[in-house]
Amino acid sequence: MENQIFQLQYAIDTFYFLVMGAFVMWMAAGFAMLEAGLVRSKNTTEILTKNISLYAVACTMYMVCGYSIMYGGGDFTLFLSDIVGDGVTGAEEPATYAPSADFYFQVVFVATAMSIVSGAVAERMRLWAFLAFAVVMTGVIYPMEGSWTWGGMPVFGMYTLGDAGFSDFAGSGIVHMAGAAAALAGVLLLGPRKGKYGKNGQINAIPGANLPLATLGTFILWLGWFGFNGGSVLATSAVESANAVAVVFMNTNAAAAGGLIAAMILARIMFGKADLTMALNGALAGLVAITAEPSTPTPLLATIFGAIGGIVVVFSIVTLDKLKIDDPVGAISVHGVVGLLGLLLVPITNDESTFGGQILGALTIFVWVFVASFIVWFIIKSIIGIRVSEEEEYDGVDLSECGMEAYPEFTSATS
Repeated sequence: MENQIFQLQYAIDTFYFLVMGAFVMWMAAGFAMLEAGLVRSKNTTEILTKNISLYAVACTMYMVCGYSIMYGGGDFTLFLSDIVGDGVTGAEEPATYAPSADFYFQVVFVATAMSIVSGAVAERMRLWAFLAFAVVMTGVIYPMEGSWTWGGMPVFGMYTLGDAGFSDFAGSGIVHMAGAAAALAGVLLLGPRKGKYGKNGQINAIPGANLPLATLGTFILWLGWFGFNGGSVLATSAVESANAVAVVFMNTNAAAAGGLIAAMILARIMFGKADLTMALNGALAGLVAITAEPSTPTPLLATIFGAIGGIVVVFSIVTLDKLKIDDPVGAISVHGVVGLLGLLLVPITNDESTFGGQILGALTIFVWVFVASFIVWFIIKSIIGIRVSEEEEYDGVDLSECGMEAYPEFTSATS
C-alpha cells in the first residue's frame, strides 16, 4: 500500500512539475509579444528572433554545463547520473517527482532571466552579439549565482546566504534582478537609441508599434506567472502542499492586480492620462514584487505589496529616463528595481528571513551578475561589436540583422 501511495504521489507531483514548467515556458511567448509590441515596427522581426533563439540557447547551455554548476558544484557527471535516472531507486529518501521534470522546470527559469535582457537592449544591438552573451549568461553567470542561492553553496567559499537569513521563494532576486543586472551592464555599454535624448535634458518618447500585442504579452506573462510561483511549491500531492499552491496562486493574482491599479492611478496623477504602458508594467511589477514570497502574505498584504511595486516601477522608469539609461520596455525597472523591493518585503511575513540576509543576498546577486556581465559585454564589444551602425538603426535592425520585415505591407526601409 505504501508503495502504491508513493507511486501515486510521484506521478502527481511529476505531472504538476511538468505542467507548471510548461506555464513558465509560455512566458517566453509573453516576453516576445510584450517586447514586439513596445518596439518600433522596423525592429519587430529581430526582437522576435532574439526571444525564440535565446530560449533554445538557454535550454542547451543549461543542459551542457549550467545545471551542473548550479547544483553540482561543477560536477559534469551530474546530468547523466541524476537527471536521466528515474529518481526512485538508489536513494535513501527519494524525491516525489522525476529529476528530469525538475531539470525542465529549472531550465525555463534560466530562459526567463535571459528574456529580461532582450527588451532592455532592443532596437540597437547586434543579434549575434546578443546570442553570444546569452551563451555565457545561461551557461555560467546565472548558474553561478543560482548555486549560491537555491543551490545552497558558499559564495566563493566565504559565506552561505541561507545561513545569513536569505530567502527568495521563486526568484525576485535570483531570476528577475539577475536578468536586470545583466541588462543594465549591456545598456550602459550600448548607449541610448538615436534620438531618444535631446539637448538640455529633453526626453523624446519613442512609442511602441503595437500596443494590442504588448497587452497580449502581459496577459500571457500574468498567466505564466502562476507556473513560475505555483510550481516553486515543488509539490501538490499532499494536503499541505495543495493548500500552499492555492495560496500562492491567489496571492500572485492579487499582487498583479494591485500593481496595475496603483501604477495606472499614479500615471494619471503624474501625466494626466491613463498610460497603458505604465499599467502593463505595473501588473508585471506586482508579479515581480510577490515572487520572492507569495506563500506567507494574506491576500490583502499581497495586493498592497503589488501596489507598492506598481508605484515604484513608475518612479523608476521616469528616473532612469532622466539618467539617460534607455530601456525601451522598462525591463530594468520592472525586474531589477522591483526585484530588489520584492526581496526586502520578504521578512515582513516570513520569520525565517532577515533584512540583513536579504540585503546581503541582493548585493551578492547584483554585484556578481553586473560585474561578470559587464566584462562579457565589453569583450564581445571589443571583438565583434555590440551595436549596429547609425544607418542600420535608422532603417531598422530587421533588415540588417534578419533580412526581412515583420510588416512588409505597411513599412518601408526607405520611409
